[in-house]
Formats: sequence, structure tokens, C-alpha cells
Amino acid sequence: MGIFSKKLGIDLGTTSVLVYVPGKGIVLNEPSVVAISEEDNKILAIGLEAKQMIGKTPESIVAYRPMKDGVIADYRVTEAMLRYYITKALGKWNIAKPEVLISVPAGVTSTERRAVVEAAIKAGARNAYVVKEPILAAIGAGIPIHEPIGHMIVDIGGGTTDVAVISLGGIVSSTSVKCAGNRIDAAIADYIKRTFNLAIGDKTAEEIKIKVGSAIPIDEELTMSIRGRDYVLGLPRSVEVKTNEIVKAISKELREMIKAIKDVLQDTPPELSSDIIDRGIIMTGGSSQLRNLPELVFRRTGVKAVLAKEALYCVANGTGIALEHLDTYKRSIIAKR
Repeated sequence: MGIFSKKLGIDLGTTSVLVYVPGKGIVLNEPSVVAISEEDNKILAIGLEAKQMIGKTPESIVAYRPMKDGVIADYRVTEAMLRYYITKALGKWNIAKPEVLISVPAGVTSTERRAVVEAAIKAGARNAYVVKEPILAAIGAGIPIHEPIGHMIVDIGGGTTDVAVISLGGIVSSTSVKCAGNRIDAAIADYIKRTFNLAIGDKTAEEIKIKVGSAIPIDEELTMSIRGRDYVLGLPRSVEVKTNEIVKAISKELREMIKAIKDVLQDTPPELSSDIIDRGIIMTGGSSQLRNLPELVFRRTGVKAVLAKEALYCVANGTGIALEHLDTYKRSIIAKR
């Protein structure tokens, strides 16, 4: 491999991109947003810089998310975004092309997979490997995936909820639903609109979810004051929201996630089911950090659920570990081109 060959792990998510460099850990965690000027279709900013523009741009600038539901929606923009992150992670003086390992959702088609590999190679990777997200999340959560024991992983990100049962290093049964963090935010914004006649942005909706949201009603509610624009008067106004009204507002989305978990459990061979009852469900991904979500999963499925350590970084850490032990994980790595 030579001393010059750098390796990078990339958690290419719908809402954020994390880059892992072996030996250094996660060096980069930025939103997967690109700001584009509409007039000449030029890319103006990427990542954090572009996210700060969201909802605050003049009409000629669009803040754009090139990943939709975990897959590439806009090829050109994704490639530019990857190039930017690869360069940023390695430093601009780096001339050697890196080996890159990228996460893809479990339900990804071979065409979508090829698109990721090609985008990475065009963006300056020497080789690109893709690995399914639940496997990476499991590796990152410290699960010994090669044992002949069933482990269930529920990875809830921004765009997708991936549920998978893993045994012997492979996925036994899985499903991926396009209902995750972003849909919860949208449900909250929608609720605020219906209840208070108030328009709020994505950022505020996400803040409500994090500060007062919960998966089940709680006795001692948290409250938060939010500001937005009144739909009727068009003027700014602030209102108070409480935890339990948010619980109601997002219940439909949570039901969809629980259904995905139940579907996979029903699909699982009985021998592995008993493993899962013993070991519980491991929850990873940023949106799995919603208050009391493991408790809701337990109430609805009867299987205990635990939030993985560093849930937000499991997939990224998994890419790093898989890179450092490429040979061990060759089976779960879907070939490069």
C-alpha cells in the first residue's frame, strides 16, 4: 500500500457528512448542504457555510441538499461536495489519492451504489468501497458482527431509518423507511402551523425536537418559547410549546419507525429472534437520541432497546474501523469497480 496511501471513511448522510481518518478519528462533521446560485448554476458554498445560508438566502441563491433519503439525488452536486470534503479532510497539499469507504443505506439499488462509487472516484478517490449502513453502525457500536449470533440494529438518521438483523457479518433481514429525523422536524413545523398559525423554519423545528421532544408523554413536561412568523398578520410572534404536545405531533412518524422495526422482527428466523430477545435492539444515528425513544421501542415490541454510545458517530466510527481492518471486513464490503 505504501506510506503515501491515505484512507478515509465517509458517512454520507442525507443531513450531514462525517469524515473519519484512521489514527485521527472523525475530522469533519458538516451538513450535507450546498449553496448554488440559480443564475449560473455555480456552487457558492458547501457544508456549514452553506447551512448558515438556509432560509436566509436572496432568491438567486438556493441552499440545496444533494442527498435525498440517503441516496444521491443530484449527481454533479454530490460529486462537488465529496471533492470538497475529501480535500478538506486530507489538507490541500495532499497529492496522493485516498482509498475511500462510504456508507450507503441498506435498501440501496446497484445503480445507486454505482453512482456513489463513481462520484467518489471522480471526486478524487483512488478506490471507493461501499458498505451498507447498518453493518457500519453495528461495527461502530462495538457489536461483534462476525459471530453466529443475531444482532438487531436500528439506525435513525435524517433521511432514513434503517433496521437490520445482522449475523455472521451479513444482513439477514432488513428494511429501510424514508421516515426519520427530517420527517419528525416537518411534523413539528406542521403542528405549529396548525395549532398556532405560526410559520417556523427547519432549524427551529429541529431545535424544538431536541430541546423538548420526547417519544412518549412525560409527567414533568419541558417547555420552550419559539418565535416565528404569524401566517395571518405576517408579523413575528412567539409561543410556548410543551413536551406532550410535541409527542402527539410526531406520533404518526414514530409509528412508522416502530412498524419498520416490527416488520424486520417478523421477518427474522426464530433462532436469531431468541438472540435478539437476549441482547436487545441497538439504536444508532442522530435521531435515535430523541428522548425516551428506546422506551417506546420496548413498549411496542417487547424487546429492550439501548442507545449505542456516541449514537451520532456509530456509522462514521464504523467506516474507520472497517478501513483499519479491511481484510476482516472484506465479506461485508461491496466490491469497488
